[in-house]
Amino acid sequence: MKALTVRRTTTASAQEVWDVIADGFTYASWVVGASRIRAVEAAWPNVGAKIHHSVGTWPTLLDDETEVLEVETGRRIVLHAKAWPVGRAKVEIVLTPTDEGTQLEMREDADSGPAKAMPKPGRQAAIFPRNRETLLRLALRVAYRDLIAAGAVAADEIVAIFGKTEGNGCVNDFTRPFAVVALKAALAAPL
Repeated sequence: MKALTVRRTTTASAQEVWDVIADGFTYASWVVGASRIRAVEAAWPNVGAKIHHSVGTWPTLLDDETEVLEVETGRRIVLHAKAWPVGRAKVEIVLTPTDEGTQLEMREDADSGPAKAMPKPGRQAAIFPRNRETLLRLALRVAYRDLIAAGAVAADEIVAIFGKTEGNGCVNDFTRPFAVVALKAALAAPL
């Protein structure tokens, strides 16, 4: 796929990162734009399996899906992400083990719909920052899982979580649903 490549390194192993990717219910906690998961097909992340998710913020949520096109378990996944009314995109995530952990790479480009009509440099300029944030969220999601698994954070002892966001204080923007999804995904299993 010819597209700009976003790279990020993490101290986590490729298997630890893959475990998060393979858990379809965590998808909305690290993919920018996905706001909730409606269903994950049992075969996820095998070829042909889908995650049924919603994009946007309430009350303008749109139900969409992402399908696995190719997979090399533990190393690479290629997805076909639907994001109507914008269109569909092909997304590739590659995990490369390093001496320090794992290098994450992500490439994406529109392959149908109105977004495809935009000149490629403009599309890539819009996609690149989103994918940079997605890889940051993926790396953080893995780190949170590791902290809980190691006992550094005792999920059952958390009484409250306070946060401050820019803007209107996490009331009517995307940060509140993102925070809820991320916390549910991080804390559900240990509880």
